[in-house]
This record gives sequence, structure tokens and C-alpha cells, in this order.
Amino acid sequence: MQKKLICVYNSPLGKIFIESDGEFLNGLWFEYSFDEKKHEKSLKDFEVQQIDIKSASSIPVIKETCEWLDIYFAGKNPSFTPKFRIENLTPFRNMVVQEMCKIPYGKTAAYNDIAKKIALQNGIAKMSAQAVGGAVGWNPICIIVPCHRVVGANKSLTGYGGGIRNKIALLKLEGIDVERFSLPKSQKFM
Repeated sequence: MQKKLICVYNSPLGKIFIESDGEFLNGLWFEYSFDEKKHEKSLKDFEVQQIDIKSASSIPVIKETCEWLDIYFAGKNPSFTPKFRIENLTPFRNMVVQEMCKIPYGKTAAYNDIAKKIALQNGIAKMSAQAVGGAVGWNPICIIVPCHRVVGANKSLTGYGGGIRNKIALLKLEGIDVERFSLPKSQKFM
């Protein structure tokens, strides 16, 4: 049985869970978006061990992830990416992840833009932006795989697994003027 390690990083936006197999980063998510049932399937085949951040610093990929987060939350663009491996990655999800990773710090891309790029890569006339949205929403490694930088074609800040408030905070941290975007009716800019 493969071990999964989970530790907690205390960010300015609250607790962030870091999941690793000891070699790769496998998950990164905000505490309030954590749903044990959502992650139950992905963790059932593993021995899960919760460890504190001090113990985790002896594991290179967790130490590197914490350093990346420290730099990021200091308002800077980290110059490296921790080694990550996303499990259960279909070819389509892989294409979406690759496109998300190309969105530069401080910039955004629309779901439709990603759909057009994937359609072009596959030599097809059209790709569903809604399908891209599903793959973006599935992303298990928030912030580092920057799903928060993906927005609606009409400049709407649509859902985010870590919560719309965190999406806004992350975009602001990167120097993006969030006032140019629209929010779901039930939300307000902070």
C-alpha cells in the first residue's frame, strides 16, 4: 500500500492542505474546500498519514512546495515549480492542465481560449468550453496549477473550488485588477 502524506500550510488565506506520495506533490487545496467524500476515492488505496509542517520539511517535495507558497504569498512569482504528478489524468485533462500551466503569473485566460487552443492542437473545428471548465474544476493542485487564472469569456469570475473569495484574493495578489471582472450575483468584491 502506497503512503500518502498530508500536511497543512498556513497561508494568509487560511489553511492549505498539501498532499504528497513522498516524491511528488499530488494535491493542494484550501481547507474550506476540503470535502472528505470528494477525496475519499483518491485516498482509499493509500495509507494516509497526517504530518506537521516541521516534520514535512524533511521531505524535499513538501519543503519545496512550502517554499513556493512562501514566495507566492509574498507577492512574487516563484521561479520554479515543485515536482508534481496528477493521478487519474486523462489525455483531455492533461491538455487542460498543460494550458493552465502556460497562463503567466498576473494574467488570465478564458475557458473558451483554452478550448480553442486544444481544438487547434487536435485538428478539430471546435472544443467545448464547458468541457474545459469541468477539467479546470477537477484540478487537484490549486494555485501551482493556476486554475484561479481561468475566467469566463465575458470576464466573469465563475466558480473556483477554493471559493470565489480566494480566487479574487489570488488574482489581486498577482496584481490583476479584479474590478474589470463580474461576479456571480451573490458575491461582492472584497
